[in-house]
Amino acid sequence: MRPETEAELAGFLRDATRPMAIRGGGTRPVGLIQPGGVLETGGLDGITLYEPGALTLVARAGTPLAEVEAALAAEGQRLPFEPMDHRALLGTTGAPTLGGMVAANASGPRRVVAGACRDSLIGVRFVDGTGSVVKNGGRVMKNVTGYDLVKLMAGSWGTLGVLTEVSFKLLPAPESAATLVWEGLDAAQAVALMSAALGLPWEVNAASHLPDGRTALRIEGFAASVDYRADELGKALARFGRSVRVARDEGAALWQAVRDVTPFAAGQGTGDIWRLSVKPSDAPALAQKAGGEALFDWGGGLVWLRLPEGTDLRARLGEFRGHATLIRASVDTRRRLPVFQPEPAPVAALSKGLRARFDPRGLLNPGLMG
Repeated sequence: MRPETEAELAGFLRDATRPMAIRGGGTRPVGLIQPGGVLETGGLDGITLYEPGALTLVARAGTPLAEVEAALAAEGQRLPFEPMDHRALLGTTGAPTLGGMVAANASGPRRVVAGACRDSLIGVRFVDGTGSVVKNGGRVMKNVTGYDLVKLMAGSWGTLGVLTEVSFKLLPAPESAATLVWEGLDAAQAVALMSAALGLPWEVNAASHLPDGRTALRIEGFAASVDYRADELGKALARFGRSVRVARDEGAALWQAVRDVTPFAAGQGTGDIWRLSVKPSDAPALAQKAGGEALFDWGGGLVWLRLPEGTDLRARLGEFRGHATLIRASVDTRRRLPVFQPEPAPVAALSKGLRARFDPRGLLNPGLMG
């Protein structure tokens, strides 16, 4: 099923009798969904409102992300949260869509200061599992009243409703950028450096430690300001060793690799991929306990792990503060291990209640999130 209008989608869901997988561009197939039909959102596409002066964009959920980014770049603007592209990591093809990006709450290195996808999302329209059209938020930041369904839909992976339209606040694209790289730090040293950098007044907006031992920081803004802040940042962190400022193209490639976790791309070695969200100061010890290879982003708050196939990371780590998500694994492993961190009983009850309210017949991506 590939509806071309919101009304067509609503009618289809009202009459639906079997569960279905919700698919945008097909680039983020995380987890396993019970057998049934496939509902594609790619027919719901197009930018419906773009006001560069108001830093606001509204587009249908099936719009390719590349189309939106091209329109923003032409006006010197961008999405604030640097959305991740999962294709390299998961070995998928197709084109990421806005709806899939929101459903996954896909966010990249800039999240450490700009917030996640949900923090830039200011309005949504969606059709729930009963076929009802729901609207929340709008085109301005103060337009959300009552329940904040905007935040609820981001990261819900299509289990509460099928997005039809999304609205975002935007940011100007920077004039310049600088990337400083340190070599040879271990994970604990790297997290200490990143934490120190993010606490300094030089406006670092990305901090990562790569599997090859490089630790990278990024500054963006006006050219003269970037040059000054990069120099001061290097001096302030001299106790961690000498840094090297890489060329802008090299820096851009580095941050794309961090954003898309390309060191662990499908086809570049075997192993399962886990996404660990933790307190940065806990990250080095947890990564060491997990074993395997690690990529640290968000100053250490996000750890990507490549582990031997079939590893139960949660059992290996035991009790810890945070959550572990299984992003890539064999079908057998995904059948055996939950994709998402099991929720405490009170939270699980709330989640179950929300799904029962928005999708009482269990039609939308059933079983994906519990």
